[in-house]
Amino acid sequence: MSQQAHAQRPDSTVLHYTGQLTGALSAGGVYRTLLTTSHALNVSRGLHFGLPLTGTFTFGKQERRLKERELTFNATPYYWKGRFRAYGLGGYERSNLRGIDYRVQVGAGPGWALYTDSLGQREIALSNLLIREATYFTDGSQRVVTRSSLRLKLFYTHRLFTLSANTFYQPALPTVSDFRVSQLTTLALRLTRRLAVNFTSNYTHESRVLAGKNPDNYNLTVGLSYTNTK
Repeated sequence: MSQQAHAQRPDSTVLHYTGQLTGALSAGGVYRTLLTTSHALNVSRGLHFGLPLTGTFTFGKQERRLKERELTFNATPYYWKGRFRAYGLGGYERSNLRGIDYRVQVGAGPGWALYTDSLGQREIALSNLLIREATYFTDGSQRVVTRSSLRLKLFYTHRLFTLSANTFYQPALPTVSDFRVSQLTTLALRLTRRLAVNFTSNYTHESRVLAGKNPDNYNLTVGLSYTNTK
């Protein structure tokens, strides 16, 4: 929960927007360019309800050939009271890197804040959602599975620095050898009230991918973010 959520009045609605643009460029042995833009809108109503909407688009070339064209969108409505959380999930994804034409997800499940301070500046939270997932690959094949989605969330703010980290472990049920692991960490250095420099680390592993596709993907990027609350 953010500091704004803790200070919110029971009859109010708060909109919190963050936009981020990051990139990376490497040359020498391998010429590589990467550009990522992420946007998040969190709608909070009263003291217990929220609707975060997030979207990310990544475009990357290696040796001047298209390598990455990734799109994700997630809606995660939640109810919280004290340390208890209840989440819903709706997701959409496309991935040139992993040969995914498109993937859709729906799910729900509980969560618990293991630690949170009164100002909402520090939090450790755990959640576990049950997800139904349908993936349609670029070769015409498709897979529909049920997954358990375990998430560990860390959030820490100190003066000008904010660290946020989300780690997911998502095994298919009952075949746990089919799993996905992802980890997203962002360190933000606030320059002004609304502008910050972001350092982002993003890793994803899928145990089952199309032949010829890499099961691992890791990006380290630097960029700027803009935040506004109304």
